[in-house]
Amino acid sequence: MTTALITLLPGDGIGPEIMAEAQALLDDLAEQEGHEFVLQKRPIGGAAIDAVGQSLPSSTLAACRQSDAILLGAVGGPKWDDPEAAIRPEQGLLQLRQELGLFANLRPVRPHPALADASPIRPERLAGVDLLVVRELTGGLYFGRKLELTNLAEDACRYSTAEIERVVRRAAALARTRKKHLTLVDKANVLATSRLWRRITTALIEREFPDLRLEVMLVDAAAMHLISRPADFDVIVTENLFGDILTDEAAMLSGSMGLLPSASLGEQGPGLYEPIHGSAPDLAGRNLANPFAMLLSVAMMLEHSLGLADTARRVEQAVEQCIDAGQTTPDLGGRLGTREAAAAVRQRLADANSKREHRVEIHPLRARALAASNTA
Repeated sequence: MTTALITLLPGDGIGPEIMAEAQALLDDLAEQEGHEFVLQKRPIGGAAIDAVGQSLPSSTLAACRQSDAILLGAVGGPKWDDPEAAIRPEQGLLQLRQELGLFANLRPVRPHPALADASPIRPERLAGVDLLVVRELTGGLYFGRKLELTNLAEDACRYSTAEIERVVRRAAALARTRKKHLTLVDKANVLATSRLWRRITTALIEREFPDLRLEVMLVDAAAMHLISRPADFDVIVTENLFGDILTDEAAMLSGSMGLLPSASLGEQGPGLYEPIHGSAPDLAGRNLANPFAMLLSVAMMLEHSLGLADTARRVEQAVEQCIDAGQTTPDLGGRLGTREAAAAVRQRLADANSKREHRVEIHPLRARALAASNTA
């Protein structure tokens, strides 16, 4: 039995709807497997701005620090869309990542064969695609020095050796469990920070991971090859801005951003798990949002933070079975609503658990005797 304190951050737009389905999934898994998941909800983003005037209230940050894991829905929406506003929803998420030291963002992409026609990419190019992007999450342009004047603006991109080494080491360790192929994406022909990334990464892989094949690729070439030959990639590691752009591009390989989960991890402490899609305010409250990315984010949490890899596989398999059966939301060609699609996943988990509980183990000798009697 696993006991875990999990903080739920529903956020804005469709966030509360998909978070309700994540909570229902966790409740079912706890009952089926005897775990104790203590769930606590806290505000973030626009909802927190409306409630207390801050996008990341101190009480929310404190609850997250005390947790074993964190689930996030989505933040932002038209109500808080003024780029000139002093307080914006996305600031809360950026602050949370930085405060918790969540430097490694993991985004897996594995298109489902049944959805090949949903992707704008030709089906033959999607065959065998199974890649993982590891994006550095707490450095670079997003967190560098900023200057904003009437006729002049500046964003400084800064990286240190330690920041690069820790995320490359995490990506390399993951590559070691897969196809042992690591691709560094940079812009070393132009940027000094990219040249540092390339020097540090090359030396680290040679020193600590000599069994890996390291490939280096300029970001513009990587953007092209993600579309033209995506199956050639295994694990991609890159800096914050490039990772942000490339992961959204890679999302199109799956046919829908509603299928893609993510994990943000640090050296220690709780990980943060969230679907990569936004708050989709046009879908909010209409029971139309795809819940699968949120449920798959739960699966990533089960594996990476709670040590329940087998349970994570069960959730992934249940989602895949629903896709195979056409039990999907309209973005994937189905007719189910958010609640109904999530319920279908939970029902498949319940059915599988029931079969497992009633499975009778027969000794091999007894099995052979029964087989012989049946053929006599």
